Amino acid sequence: MIESLAIVLGVALLAAAVVLLKHRFWPPGPDEEPREDVAEYISMMVGVLYALVLGLALVSVWDTHSGAEDHTATEASAAHQIHLIAAGLPSAQAGRVRGGIEKYVRHVTDTEWPAMAERAPLGPEGWRLLDGVRAAGQVPADATPAEMATAQEVLAQLSTLDEARRGRESDSMERLSPVIWFGLIVGGALTIAFMFMFGVQRSFTHVVMVMGLSALISFTVLLIYQMDSPFHGLFAVDPDAFTRYF
Repeated sequence: MIESLAIVLGVALLAAAVVLLKHRFWPPGPDEEPREDVAEYISMMVGVLYALVLGLALVSVWDTHSGAEDHTATEASAAHQIHLIAAGLPSAQAGRVRGGIEKYVRHVTDTEWPAMAERAPLGPEGWRLLDGVRAAGQVPADATPAEMATAQEVLAQLSTLDEARRGRESDSMERLSPVIWFGLIVGGALTIAFMFMFGVQRSFTHVVMVMGLSALISFTVLLIYQMDSPFHGLFAVDPDAFTRYF
């Protein structure tokens, strides 16, 4: 957080320094043709277009981040339900199912979460552990109707867990398009640059305007950058949903 604030402040101070240099070495001449009308129209159009790019980027990363939270919560809830309803299975199967789901959760929190923070592939181990849980939930032919119904519910929860896990894997590899990043960087630079087109006579007013706009744009872009990694950074989705139950 401190680094992000330092970057925002640094960009704002740099923009302020450029404004001061402009007023010091290239002040507007008394006979210079005013350009405020044209500059105002162009800067307005640039600002509107840049706002569209910012909105598109924010919606994209917000959807990915929200999806990661939902998939994590659903997966953890399904694992918890499997652990609970396993009590209705025959004792041998119940112990294996509970042991298998606990091993899976430990693998998710201890191995997969650090890998997702680095955007590394998760590998097949998690799926292998789930296959073991699915096999352990098979009841013998002489099981009671209640035990068979419990086994069906375990399979249903495993299906929910599988779907949520696929979503979590997809979320961990999502990235904002490089084209959008290009628009964010170039658009931000152009929006700030057009602030220098106005012949504001009061340098202090001009400094405040440029500093405020630069800081706001830098903050928004950094916010998008942080949210572009659902499992890393200030807004990272943590494994608390799993550790809360296990």
